[in-house]
Amino acid sequence: MTDARPPAAPPIPPLPGWIETAPAESLATAAFRSGAALGTLHLVVRQEAIPQGVWRDRLAVMAAERCAQHAGRREGGRELRDALHLLRPGDRPGPAGLILRQWSRAVARPLPGSGLEGMIADLPADRLARGLAAASGGPVERAAGLLAALLAERPRAEAPALILADAVLARALGWSHLLPCLGLALTARDLRLRGEALQLACHRAVVAGAGRAVPLAADLARRAERLAAVAPKLRAKGAGRAVEMFLARDALAPAALDFMSDRAARRLCDRLVELGALRELTGRDTFRLYGL
Repeated sequence: MTDARPPAAPPIPPLPGWIETAPAESLATAAFRSGAALGTLHLVVRQEAIPQGVWRDRLAVMAAERCAQHAGRREGGRELRDALHLLRPGDRPGPAGLILRQWSRAVARPLPGSGLEGMIADLPADRLARGLAAASGGPVERAAGLLAALLAERPRAEAPALILADAVLARALGWSHLLPCLGLALTARDLRLRGEALQLACHRAVVAGAGRAVPLAADLARRAERLAAVAPKLRAKGAGRAVEMFLARDALAPAALDFMSDRAARRLCDRLVELGALRELTGRDTFRLYGL
């Protein structure tokens, strides 16, 4: 099989302490700190050694967990994964699974070349247009403006609003894909704010989101390097394709490797766990999920 080894990456340092820790601040100071955090994120987004697909998808799980809290739900990451990945063919996910599916689909697709229509299936184009018209200023201000406009019309649609706000932020920064950032850190109380108060909360959320995203990228880079190192040892037919999928997704059930037999897929996943290249994410003996 081909060598799936990614290019070597320089160590990814954490965010400088002065960015993450600060006393009560003005809007201008918060904007300076969030700009520094976004600059760090921009460097990570451009690193080929980072498994960008699984990074975005794992951040999507974290953002979905926060959005489930906004909706008054108690599901954590493990329950959200089950709600989405253990569906039978033809089944629809429940409310928790739907939140994760929205985020996972949003981060997997490249951002549209023009407009953001189609990112959220049930959002009318005119409503999105009004929200985008309210988005002006710098990247974070644009995202805050869209967020406020959408939530004013649909106060309970936190997940779609946050997905689109993060999409506006990513597009303003020239990124090809949405990267969950605001969705990781904005609280239910933050989402009720408006004007400069919401902008301030969004700048703080960018710093907090980057503080979670950057260490995760560093960890996944090390795990991807391990997976690439053991990949040449795999002899199962289709192993190379499976490795590519694990580098793109937060979690997979063996059944998702539908180009292999069920038995071969389970054996490959368990072998990768034995080699220290994958983790089993559920702690169960059955209905298992695997990821980097």
